Amino acid sequence: MSLKQRIQDDMKAALKARDSARLGAIRLLLAAMKQREVDERIELDDAAVLSILDKMLKQRRDSIAQYDAAGRKDLADAERFEVDVLSAYMPQALSAEEIEAAVLAAIAQSGASGPADMRKVMEIVKPLMAGRADMGKVSALVKARLSA
Repeated sequence: MSLKQRIQDDMKAALKARDSARLGAIRLLLAAMKQREVDERIELDDAAVLSILDKMLKQRRDSIAQYDAAGRKDLADAERFEVDVLSAYMPQALSAEEIEAAVLAAIAQSGASGPADMRKVMEIVKPLMAGRADMGKVSALVKARLSA
């Protein structure tokens, strides 16, 4: 079953269970998916759905930080709930050791020797880790390894 189909099935289950909070979060995700399909005139595959999920999770985490800083616990809790719902659709996150091993393998595969070759390494690493690791942290690790 595709990720898109799983999300649609979960929406139907939330409707039947009358779980309005969960239903709202799933509908936001489905709306973002539909918007991208209409804008680009494509049928989304799992990789595209994961990129949408990743973007939405990043937005929610940013909102949580801002709400916490402003003292709006109620809004931060609502965003945390949405993060929990959306995170269920993400693949298992990679451990720090797995990320390190993948970065070192990509550096060896690309023949990168310095910071100028960072793009070559990231082109190899990004498809492997999309949705499974924070690409900002991966990029920092690649930069550190190439600088050393």
